[in-house]
Amino acid sequence: MAEHPAPVAAAAADSSVTGPAGPLPRVDFYVTEDPSPRTRLRTACRVVEKAYLAGQKVLVWHTRADELREFDELLWTFGDGTFVPHEALGASGFEAAPVLLTAGIAPAAPVDVLVNLAAEIPPGAATAQRVAEFIDGDPGRRQAGRARFRAYKERGLQPATHNLRGDQ
Repeated sequence: MAEHPAPVAAAAADSSVTGPAGPLPRVDFYVTEDPSPRTRLRTACRVVEKAYLAGQKVLVWHTRADELREFDELLWTFGDGTFVPHEALGASGFEAAPVLLTAGIAPAAPVDVLVNLAAEIPPGAATAQRVAEFIDGDPGRRQAGRARFRAYKERGLQPATHNLRGDQ
């Protein structure tokens, strides 16, 4: 496994970067050449686990319920001895788990880390302290990721890119 920056090491937004409503979120893109969605999801699991262990509230956003269910299952099995308490975000918007999964329901309150697995920038991205994006070698997901990268830059953010090697 290649070394890469600790995904949550400095997860709080850089207070020197501010917009009209206050600090802008930190945006990190994790990029792998592997076209397998499973590799992308496993990388996201590791970022979620690190955020959870750092005591941060995490929201995993996806617009595809089938892939979000796969991610849900993967959170239980991606590593030996790992435990990441998580649950689906319901219509009430009140859940107790530190990691929430949603396929379309926006949270009522801001989160520390927003993990985006969808093709578009999710609602609430501007209110998160940090946004984590995941891009693999699939041409469609890569193109959508580039569009999100440009959109973040147009919003005045400076996304960081972390190129990963192998199965992260």
